[in-house]
Amino acid sequence: MSVVNLADLRGDFKAKGRGSKTNQDPAWLNSIIKGDCVAALEKLPENSVDVIFADPPYNLQLEGDLHRPDHSTVDAVDNDWDKFESFQAYDAFTRAWLLAARRVLKPNGTIWVIGSYHNIFRVGTVLQDLGYWMLNDVIWRKSNPMPNFRGRRFTNAHETLIWASKDQNAKSYTFNYDAMKMANDDVQMRSDWLFPICNGGERLKNEEGTKVHPTQKPEALLQRVIMSSTKPGDVILDPFFGTGTTGAVAKRLGRNFVGIERQQDYIDAATARIDAVEVMDGPVLAVTTSKRAEPRVAFGALIESDLLKAGTILMDKKKRFKALVRLDGSLEIDGEGASIHRMGAKVQGLDACNGWTFWHYEEAGELKQIDEIRKVYRKTVMVSGT
Repeated sequence: MSVVNLADLRGDFKAKGRGSKTNQDPAWLNSIIKGDCVAALEKLPENSVDVIFADPPYNLQLEGDLHRPDHSTVDAVDNDWDKFESFQAYDAFTRAWLLAARRVLKPNGTIWVIGSYHNIFRVGTVLQDLGYWMLNDVIWRKSNPMPNFRGRRFTNAHETLIWASKDQNAKSYTFNYDAMKMANDDVQMRSDWLFPICNGGERLKNEEGTKVHPTQKPEALLQRVIMSSTKPGDVILDPFFGTGTTGAVAKRLGRNFVGIERQQDYIDAATARIDAVEVMDGPVLAVTTSKRAEPRVAFGALIESDLLKAGTILMDKKKRFKALVRLDGSLEIDGEGASIHRMGAKVQGLDACNGWTFWHYEEAGELKQIDEIRKVYRKTVMVSGT
């Protein structure tokens, strides 16, 4: 994996195909860009990434050190990157990076932003102001949250993820509904997710034994985000890359990534971590889908593409009924024409019929459902775009 300095990125990507997967510039794909997130986003190609996962500064507004009952100090987030002069300054920062992120997001792309009660409502307002369209807010409920040591508030046991499309008209974004249902024992996946915070061997630590990053996210959380909203080969952008959880999970799951990070110690940790990841491939990465999720194909398109010829005789499995395929995509029996579905229902005396599985064609003495031709159309014509 490579690390790219911001100064080395060129701003001439439009000539390279505006983010086509066959034209991705290797200088930034599957790499970490070192530099400011807004400046880096402005140099990436327009409409070039499928999904953004962002874990921006939370602007925690801490007031002094936190102490446990035994008077030891809590290792809280007190880094300079999480400090802003005011809410107005934080809002301006949020608007700047979300505006730059929207430019690089594909028309059917989506964005995930995670935050706490300190910032997520402000982020949500900016998202809506910029034209993003809210799809879900997801609650990450922590099974092992840090206690509230001062005893003045409820234990803060969750964080919120906002999932949004680029705009209201983006209808073809990826949501692997059936895969999520499969992962949840054939029950619809809910918007409240239970995961432990990052700990144990997954937590990256330096030579002194202290955490490399104070808010490292668990890989299980990123795996569900990526599995739910991307396909193998998609490009996932993380503008606040940190120690590279997004990149590590994306690489393992056969996705591409690009990270933006300005701190060298985080870049070093992320680079070593991602280089050690073993990539999954083959059938293990297949995403469960249903026929409902497949692109619609009109029966007439099979005739137009010459996969099925006008004049072909179709019949049911038992050869009780025979119908002539017309040039306009209708079926004719005894001089009367109708669609494959209406004609199938009519001959059976039913109110409805799935014509794709009812009607068959004969090939080498064997009857095959016309749905087999539709599958060929999807794999050849739709994939190639011809």
